[in-house]
Amino acid sequence: MIPEITLDMVRVTEAAALMSSIYLGRGDKEIVDQSAVDAMRGILDLIEMKGTVVIGEGEKDNAPMLYPGEKVGKWQDGDPEVLIAVDPIDGTRLVAGGRPNALSVIAATEGGKIAPLPTYYVEKLAVGKTLAGHLDIEATPRENLKIAAALLGVKVSELTVTILDRERNRELIEAVRMVGARIRLIDDGDIAAALSAALPESGTDIYMGIGGSPEAVLAAAALTCLGGEIQARCWPRDNDERESIEKSGFDVHKTYMTEDLIGGDEIVFSATGVTDGSFLKGVRFHQNQAVTDSIVMRSSTRTVRRIMAYHDLELKTVTTKTGGEKKLINSANWF
Repeated sequence: MIPEITLDMVRVTEAAALMSSIYLGRGDKEIVDQSAVDAMRGILDLIEMKGTVVIGEGEKDNAPMLYPGEKVGKWQDGDPEVLIAVDPIDGTRLVAGGRPNALSVIAATEGGKIAPLPTYYVEKLAVGKTLAGHLDIEATPRENLKIAAALLGVKVSELTVTILDRERNRELIEAVRMVGARIRLIDDGDIAAALSAALPESGTDIYMGIGGSPEAVLAAAALTCLGGEIQARCWPRDNDERESIEKSGFDVHKTYMTEDLIGGDEIVFSATGVTDGSFLKGVRFHQNQAVTDSIVMRSSTRTVRRIMAYHDLELKTVTTKTGGEKKLINSANWF
């Protein structure tokens, strides 16, 4: 039954993107996140499903909504039981700073599982369909890049690897440079980067590096729909995190594959651009209209839809959890 709510998922990410985009460039990442969470939570309750949040705004974000275990949807007789992973804004700092590649993201699965990785960070390796099944996160960057170049029929120097620009990735960055591949460094937004590895003409061949664990699971949902692959290994920052991982039943040394992170009879992934990115445009305001650019995918058919929507600001309303139905133009503090 989950295909019936596929387009509803787009409404969810559109609402979060619209409400958060009001605060583009204002320097307040907390209000960016809060507005997206409130809108996403409000729209989720309008959907005919029995939804349970597995990955959401948890301890890391100290949020009162969209926390793991929270029930969302109408919960009526006959509604499908759905597990949900969300990131209302992947890249709150990007929105607050007016920078590219921020997304609103949701993934849902029926009759399946979502792995609640008990750690803030994981090592990641994400690729598209051609490279899926051929690279190994435990191999060196040199080994992986040589295999990738051979399979893609290019020189290593023609490959582009996207990496999150963090000190924890410094050794990896230097290793890739030594091999001679091109590198695209990003400030935030590694869901978009992982997806780009599986999208044609995105300019990214491989995504590597240490980033957030919730983002790895959300990327796994999209890559399942695209025929790509992500590999992940827990990356505890200290002994306390290591012990927490082990107590939760996860293995610090295990490589978790795409199907370990998310699975089910049907997986749906939706993302809406908040700021302009590598494959989605951000929310644009023009002549009393807001324009959104979204992508939605299904795993069973690997159907990928691009949806551009035009929202009349005089009429457009967003149902929030805390304030009910609001006119977007009244929420914007236009002045």
